[in-house]
Amino acid sequence: MIVEEIMKTDVAVLFPSNTIADAMDVMESRKIRHIPIIDKEGKLVGLVTVAKIREATPSIFHANEHPEIIKKPLETIMERNVITGHPLDFVEEAAGLFYEHRISCMPIINDRKLVGIVTETDLLRTMVELTGAHQPGSQIEIKVPNLAGKLSDITTVIKNRNANILSVLVYPDKSDPLYKILVIRLQTMNPTALIQDLRLAGHHVLWPNIPGISL
Repeated sequence: MIVEEIMKTDVAVLFPSNTIADAMDVMESRKIRHIPIIDKEGKLVGLVTVAKIREATPSIFHANEHPEIIKKPLETIMERNVITGHPLDFVEEAAGLFYEHRISCMPIINDRKLVGIVTETDLLRTMVELTGAHQPGSQIEIKVPNLAGKLSDITTVIKNRNANILSVLVYPDKSDPLYKILVIRLQTMNPTALIQDLRLAGHHVLWPNIPGISL
């Protein structure tokens, strides 16, 4: 999946000359936490976030004492070194940048012009959709040797039970680098018979550990 498929294109933007008060109004009306700042050609020049505004503005209890602060232009507080993405970037690469740089949003640009934005919420929603976690079903976790063909062996057992796979995730076994954990989400509410088949075929099912079915 690429960023273009999940990014928002109806992006609220402001100019460097707009004020902090303008940004506060837009954030309140649009219920957003990030505003890309563009120039007259539509090119990204900065980013203003709720955190930046909170750093710049006084406490609500003293706002009347310093009305000039919220009249300052956004160019005085905006983040200029903005981490950006491209519409054709892979979503997992974008997620890696969110994790590495601890950012909460990523403006998406093409030929230096702003074309969209991706937020933490967009990535979380995408993860839920990709894993099928929002659909009725059950989940099985299986520990397998890190060898070619193991996933195929397991899906064959699942196929023989006529079970439908919603998603498959693979991650390393932290306790043993020679193994991996397969997380398979199925479109079935009762995987008991399938778990028994997997164990009879010699696979190590970690979850669910159903009483009465031996390992």
